[in-house]
Amino acid sequence: MARKILIWAIFYAATIVAASSAVLWEIQSYYFALEQPFYAPPAWLFGPVWTILYIFIATIGYRIVMAPQSDVKPILIALWTLQFALNTIWTPSFFGAQNLGVALIYIAALDVTVLITMVLLWSRDRISFWLAAPYMAWIGFATALNAGFLILNG
Repeated sequence: MARKILIWAIFYAATIVAASSAVLWEIQSYYFALEQPFYAPPAWLFGPVWTILYIFIATIGYRIVMAPQSDVKPILIALWTLQFALNTIWTPSFFGAQNLGVALIYIAALDVTVLITMVLLWSRDRISFWLAAPYMAWIGFATALNAGFLILNG
């Protein structure tokens, strides 16, 4: 039981660190300085949405690691790690480097990684699949938003 709690705590702590790394960048001043696509949501929406999604992401990682050993488990662990890295690197690419093109590449790779993960989860862990569905929807929207910012702001 202590092992499960420790693994759970590691996943949730990692997501908190990744989420809180956004404070390193001048997010609001840069975001509001950009010409906004017509479909850009209000800035206040990002915090609540990402809070929920990070809980889902951590839960998926925990469930993958705690699942019985299988041929696909190492692939799922690698995919979860890759999506987590891509998710984390997007913020400094978009807000820190202010490179909308590079950020778009990262988020497109994130889309593909999460989609592949979902395909593998479908027949193995439906709970994780359904936890990944809103994440996929949001990053799909975020990809369109990133592209819109790139088109409008060059």
